Amino acid sequence: MFAGACALVAQAQQAPPTDEQVELAKKLANPVANLISVPLQYNSDKNYGENDEGGVSRLNIQPVVPFSLNADWNLITRTIIPLVNQKDLPGTTHDKFGLGDITASQFFSPKQPTERGWIWGAGPVELLPTASNANLGGEQWGVGPTAILLKQFGPWTAGGLVNHVWSVSGVDSRSEINATFLQPFVSYILPTKTTLGLNTEATYDWVTDAWSVPVNLSVSQLLKLGPQILQVGVGVRYWAESPANGPEGWGLRATLTFLFPK
Repeated sequence: MFAGACALVAQAQQAPPTDEQVELAKKLANPVANLISVPLQYNSDKNYGENDEGGVSRLNIQPVVPFSLNADWNLITRTIIPLVNQKDLPGTTHDKFGLGDITASQFFSPKQPTERGWIWGAGPVELLPTASNANLGGEQWGVGPTAILLKQFGPWTAGGLVNHVWSVSGVDSRSEINATFLQPFVSYILPTKTTLGLNTEATYDWVTDAWSVPVNLSVSQLLKLGPQILQVGVGVRYWAESPANGPEGWGLRATLTFLFPK
């Protein structure tokens, strides 16, 4: 099975890239591209708690659906639906698996870059208390602004995404949410349409005065299996900073993205 998979990847890399593949690889590096995609992102993090015995596995289902508003503007919707499996976490009495809180963002983005080549989008972000168990979510409704700015030059893409979420309603006994999310990113596309990526996904909690900063390094390959175009990726993440009893050390990330070009 492993040999067959290696042969498939080798065959895909040896095939000369088409203009469509070049364009798709660039669109995948652009979070507000006019492209329907469904990324599945798996993260595994360990060393939670004082004794480093806890662990969390998370599968994020992240559909991206663009809508054309007029000749000049798109609306890009990005939704993160987490399925969470946590074990031996501090403050919990049982291991839990289920749906976490959903985050939904809507970016109003010009269809064309600026004269200097900048691509941007801005809009609202919402936090929905959809967790199937109280231990898997914050039991708070949240809302705030989000924005993204990036530039693509040759094989490079560089930019950043930011949002801030405040609680607007929720269970009184749970902590309010007041958090800033920062995601600077850079990626490079090789001639084989292999993408090398580096980003951080830093969150600052203004309530607890604590940072969470995983640094992610990934490699992804664009493939075509029959009529379906997809991208597969693997990577590592290192927790440069985490709150008390949070994850420490190294974690793993794997991605599978289904593409639906128009």
